[in-house]
Amino acid sequence: MGLDPATGALVPGGIAAETARALENLAAVLRAAGFCLADVVKTTVYLTDLAEFAAMNEVYGRYLPAPHPARATVQVAKLPAAARVEIEAVAARRQRAVGRVS
Repeated sequence: MGLDPATGALVPGGIAAETARALENLAAVLRAAGFCLADVVKTTVYLTDLAEFAAMNEVYGRYLPAPHPARATVQVAKLPAAARVEIEAVAARRQRAVGRVS
C-alpha cells in the first residue's frame, strides 16, 4: 500500500501518489531479497474504485515498463488504513541459457 515507511501513514495526494509509494515500497522489499522490479512476473492490484484504474495504470507503467508482468486488477470494498490501492507481486529469477541450443 502507499504507506510512508518512516511514519506508517498513508501518503497524501490520491491514487497516483499512493500507487507510486506502493511501488517504491515494493521495490525496497524486492531489493532486500536480492530482486528488482524487472524480476516481477505477476501482480495483483486491488483498487477501492475501478474508476481510478487509468490514473493508477499510468504510474504503474512507469515503474513496471514493457514487457509488463501478468496482472490481475480487482475492485475491493475496503483496504486497511483507508488506502485506495494495494499491489501484490510475485518475483522470480530468470534462467539464463547455458551452452548452445540446437
